[in-house]
Amino acid sequence: MPTYHYALASRRYILEEEPTEEVLKERIRNYHEQEKEIDFWLVHQPAFLELPEMAAVKAKCPQPSVAIISTNSQFITWLKLRLEYVAVGQFEAPTVALPDPLASLTSV
Repeated sequence: MPTYHYALASRRYILEEEPTEEVLKERIRNYHEQEKEIDFWLVHQPAFLELPEMAAVKAKCPQPSVAIISTNSQFITWLKLRLEYVAVGQFEAPTVALPDPLASLTSV
């Protein structure tokens, strides 16, 4: 099973208080220039929080929550430094279809 890394916070913080849309659009532009496949997704109410081992993480995060999930741990570390007030971690899960990283942003 692949390992996914995440940055998790309240929906309000990620989508309203921080320039997340700008950050993700810049990252997507950079990936396209480098002809690199997108390896991150913005997910509302992430299902991985329902895993029994994630109960403590879910309890600490204000709801509703949003996660930026990636297979690239360095990107999540960079997001933690950029966004500051996010919880970070990882989980293993079967590969699944994930949404377009910008599809869930409010102003797109």
